[in-house]
Amino acid sequence: MVRRPVAVLFGLLLLAGTACGTGTQPAPQPGDLNAAATPNLGTIVTDAGGHTLYRFDEDTARPPVSHCYDQCAADWSPVLATTGTITIQGLDQHLIATTTRADGSQQITLGGWPLYHCRKDTIPGVTAGQGDGGSWFAVRPDGGKATTTAPSSSDSGGY
Repeated sequence: MVRRPVAVLFGLLLLAGTACGTGTQPAPQPGDLNAAATPNLGTIVTDAGGHTLYRFDEDTARPPVSHCYDQCAADWSPVLATTGTITIQGLDQHLIATTTRADGSQQITLGGWPLYHCRKDTIPGVTAGQGDGGSWFAVRPDGGKATTTAPSSSDSGGY
């Protein structure tokens, strides 16, 4: 008889613990702009689908002006603002703005730099546009150019 109350008490405690949850929150959903760590470029900015976002050296940040039109815009599609709020994760919201393109559309900027997708980046996580033509670079969360990072000399594979 002693075993039964202990088993019932244990079962009730287990149910109570389950009802309270594990204390973890659901994983946040990606925003329109997200900071993402990469092995070769450090932290860069991606869109909600995980596609790398780029900046163009021929654009200007102050004032923010895009110089990518026609065939350039076909290969490097501008990241346009929609009618909703731009959601971000891991970025300073004060660095996010828009600039008006020649056609009147609003292109999202980061640190003043207009943002683009690369047509060659067909799947998330790819950075095929990095360094293209010496003018296209994945963008860092501060709006700067991402550059190839060399492995640390202290990285010996161990702890």
